[in-house]
Order: sequence, then structure tokens, then C-alpha cells
Amino acid sequence: MKNVLWLLVGAAAGLVIARLAAARSGSDAPTGPLGQRARAFGSAVAESYRARQAELRDAIAGDS
Repeated sequence: MKNVLWLLVGAAAGLVIARLAAARSGSDAPTGPLGQRARAFGSAVAESYRARQAELRDAIAGDS
């Protein structure tokens, strides 16, 4: 879980740096699709985490 947190912190820092670089260059093109992809990736990770958590809960409930 700690590694996932660091991954998310790194991704967020990368987006902030990309936005700052785009603001200095006057172009917003690099952050548009990248931000959308990062949000989609984050949503996929969260959805997978919730699905796996539900599977584990079901498995534990079945053992009792």
C-alpha cells in the first residue's frame, strides 16, 4: 500500500511539473491528453482494488 501511495505521489508531481512547463511555454497540449490518461489509469487502479477487496471479503465470509 505504501508503494502505491508513492506511485500516486510521483504521478501527481509529474503532472504538476508538466503543467508548469506548459504554462511557461504557452502551450497546454502536453497536459490535456496526459491528464485524461492519468485520471483513467487512477480510476482503473481504484476499480481493480475495490474488485479485489470484494473478492477477498467474499472468500473470508465463505470460510467462516
